[in-house]
Amino acid sequence: MTDLLHASRRHWLRQAAALGAASALPVLSTRLWAAPPSLPRFLLVFLRGAYDAHGLLAPTGSELYFSSRPTTALAKPDGSEGGSLALDGDWALAPAAVPALAPLWRAKQLAFVPFAGSADLSRSHFETQDSFELGQGEGPGRNYRSGFINRLAAVLGASSREPAGREVLAFTPGLPLSFQGPQVVANHPLRSVQSLGVNDEQARLIEQMYGGTRLAPAVADGFETRREVMKELGQEMAASRGAMPAAGFEAEAHRIGTLMRERVALGFVDIGGWDTHANQGGATGTLATKLGELSRGMVSLAKALGPQWDNTVVVVASEFGRTFRENGTRGTDHGHGTVYWVLGGAVSGGKIAGEQVALTPQTLHQGRDMPVLTNYRAMLAALWARQYGLSPAQLARVFADTLALDMKLV
Repeated sequence: MTDLLHASRRHWLRQAAALGAASALPVLSTRLWAAPPSLPRFLLVFLRGAYDAHGLLAPTGSELYFSSRPTTALAKPDGSEGGSLALDGDWALAPAAVPALAPLWRAKQLAFVPFAGSADLSRSHFETQDSFELGQGEGPGRNYRSGFINRLAAVLGASSREPAGREVLAFTPGLPLSFQGPQVVANHPLRSVQSLGVNDEQARLIEQMYGGTRLAPAVADGFETRREVMKELGQEMAASRGAMPAAGFEAEAHRIGTLMRERVALGFVDIGGWDTHANQGGATGTLATKLGELSRGMVSLAKALGPQWDNTVVVVASEFGRTFRENGTRGTDHGHGTVYWVLGGAVSGGKIAGEQVALTPQTLHQGRDMPVLTNYRAMLAALWARQYGLSPAQLARVFADTLALDMKLV
């Protein structure tokens, strides 16, 4: 994946040449040269709840995959309409994502990075989300006032107070942890999410109103079912930390793209609802529906960005992956390695990037998960080195313990 951003690099050099600075790499943090008026665009799409990457990018070259997933495995590509799409001899794209993502893949504007993730082994949504967003490595102690996107913004000289084209904005109700820090950044929700239906006190009053009537048992049963469903939804929403659901993301992605086209250089959005412990589905079902919505959102984003799409990199990531084997409730549990998406007009895609290994009982992490071979910090550092021309010293200000770039990982 060392050439993922060669097109973006050429674009920046053309900009620099127009400013009379093509002879040297930019040192944006110290501004020794005039900074370009508009930065290349970067958007992080964070899937809270740990999406099942094998439901999107199926390792169809592994027989273990099919025996491990009797109800959730995607069928091998057979060339039929509506089936999975072979991306190479080992991997296939889920049918739900094919209509939206296949054109981007064929245009070489999309790459997938399997075996990706962090070194965090807690399998806790909150622990791993915090670790990811801080980006401070695996050493002792954490500074919760220093998120990695805030540090990147400082290096680039971007903030919410900069002119259009250099702004930093999280499309979220609250400021995400990755945005925390001294650099002035902002957040703004795309839409307000309000609870629907009645609350517990209203439900109690309704039950009292029907008490002693022939409808009382039905009303009581209905509210008991509601309480059980809300309990399950509450657990999923906790993992999502208030992030928007995949449903409706297509429209929201268009708004994100419009803002990034005109103003925002560094963006962040989180999407929740990926904690699929039960009834996950395979080619169809709960996960497939979400992946279809997410994929269409990527197309909506690209269309809204217009010509700026050629200057954009989008990374889709999640806190960790899910178990290689499905569980007894036809879902998947918390795992380790996952699959990142890297897409945009600036991307040299159409490839499965990064280090890979055959998926066998011996190569699974702890005998249950996809291993992590590409650390997300090394991958992002390599992307930004090419996208923004950042030096090792500048990258060290973002990821302090990511020494020189391990190019075997990207």
